[in-house]
Amino acid sequence: MVREALDLVLENIRIFQMLEGSASREELYVEIAFIILLFGALVLVLALIMGIFMYFMRQTIIVASRLIEYDLRKEMYDKYQSLDQAFYRKNKTGDLMSRITEDVNKVRNYLGPAILYFINLASLFAIVIVAMVSVSPQLTLYVLAPLPILSISIYYVSNIINKKSEQIQRQLSHLNSTAQEVYSGIRVLKSYVREKYMGNYFLSQSNIFKSKSIELAKVDALFSPLMILLIGASTIITIYVGGILMIRGDLSAGNIAEFVLYVNMLTWPVTAIGWIASIVQQAEASMERINHFMHTEPSVISQPKTRERPTGDIEFINVSLVYPDTGIRALNNISLTIKKGEKVGVVGRTGSGKTTLMDMIVRTFDPSEGMVEIGGVNIKEYDLNVLRKSIAYVQQDVFLFSDTIAMNIKFGKADANRDEVEKYAKLAAIHEDIIELPKGFETMTGERGVTLSGGQKQRISIARALIKQPEIILLDDCLSAVDTQTEQQIIHHLRTELKEKTTIMVTHRLDALQDFDRILVFEEGKIIESGTHEELIRKGGSYFEIYERQKLEEVES
Repeated sequence: MVREALDLVLENIRIFQMLEGSASREELYVEIAFIILLFGALVLVLALIMGIFMYFMRQTIIVASRLIEYDLRKEMYDKYQSLDQAFYRKNKTGDLMSRITEDVNKVRNYLGPAILYFINLASLFAIVIVAMVSVSPQLTLYVLAPLPILSISIYYVSNIINKKSEQIQRQLSHLNSTAQEVYSGIRVLKSYVREKYMGNYFLSQSNIFKSKSIELAKVDALFSPLMILLIGASTIITIYVGGILMIRGDLSAGNIAEFVLYVNMLTWPVTAIGWIASIVQQAEASMERINHFMHTEPSVISQPKTRERPTGDIEFINVSLVYPDTGIRALNNISLTIKKGEKVGVVGRTGSGKTTLMDMIVRTFDPSEGMVEIGGVNIKEYDLNVLRKSIAYVQQDVFLFSDTIAMNIKFGKADANRDEVEKYAKLAAIHEDIIELPKGFETMTGERGVTLSGGQKQRISIARALIKQPEIILLDDCLSAVDTQTEQQIIHHLRTELKEKTTIMVTHRLDALQDFDRILVFEEGKIIESGTHEELIRKGGSYFEIYERQKLEEVES
């Protein structure tokens, strides 16, 4: 359009000059003005059409990339929840957060803007070069001469960008992990007056991240001036070679103007090559990190052969467990039967296998040897979700969500009403403490329950477990922060209101176990003693020694 307009105008100007003094000159002047106006209007209309189609292209591709980003994050979140405890023992929370945020965003940039501009680049290149060749193959060859230099530079710099992007993402994950640990453990940090040390450490890691990011920015910065230089060279070549061809009569002035516009039309796509290459390389590094854990298979897999709710006796048959990440043998050939409704206490030194026994029942880990059965059925044959819904497990490390007390209790049963919440709060001996708070059950617990005492957090977690109305109750040293009277009150409820429920309780307070049906004493992953409180006292073994030591400590205190 511009070529035709310019050639037509130049031709009419020559005719206009030749008609000097003629009456037809004024008519020609009006005609030239109309032609210029017509071409100007056509160019504006074509620009408007191009803008409309560009809008719809962006709507299609950018919106699609956002939808893919949503799906990818959702898939990753589901994957996080499907992975077992062994995975979380090896990976830091900050790193997992970085993968689901920063890495997904890098991939989204590739799927959206990078693909959008690559399509734009490829289509524009094809159309423009075909148009250039149709006008003058010789001039086109000269104009595109700098492009091989561009291709070599992109190939070389892309490799550098890929390596640096991977290093940056790894360092960002480390920063996120450090920050998350500091925020979670802020009370410990302050009590040991380590704020300055951790601040300096975080600063040093941030400086490493900064230096790596600046190095990447410097490499990225090479592209833009290089592209501008190459485009400028193409423009100069166009005018120089085009001028020679015009003097020969092979091209018109409109052809040269047309070529200059073609070169300028290629300016953004060509300068975007470096940017696109950078995004692609960053996305490749991020996708590799995402795939690394997306292809991770959990060691505990639900392959149900029955959908029934587990109920009945719990039986350990020659069960041994070696932790895969440490090689420590936590359980060593355990054989044990716990009758339905039986109340069993578990005692022993730290690291003797008590918590591991609990973990085996909820299938946190599968046995290295032997099997665990409930109601005569191997727990591997139960649906994993159904199995865990049937078990209330209160762990040593009590975790409360940053929500109201009522919502924390209802976490065990989402559709529970207020009467049920209060009922199980009473069973956990926390009801009176809650109603004394200014907002009662609507009191916010703060992050990880920071506004509550250790004993209150433990009892709320017990209420949350009991409201599930489980078949099996597992209490792993979760009453260590409550006084003896409150502990006895909770145990009394376990023996009365919950007498039909199987209960296994790990504790270091032997007084709490005097009314239990049976007590198991663990040492180095084995059961060395078993019996009631009276039987074990009469036996005079390890249990008796622990009991006597505790009595002596009480007298001395």
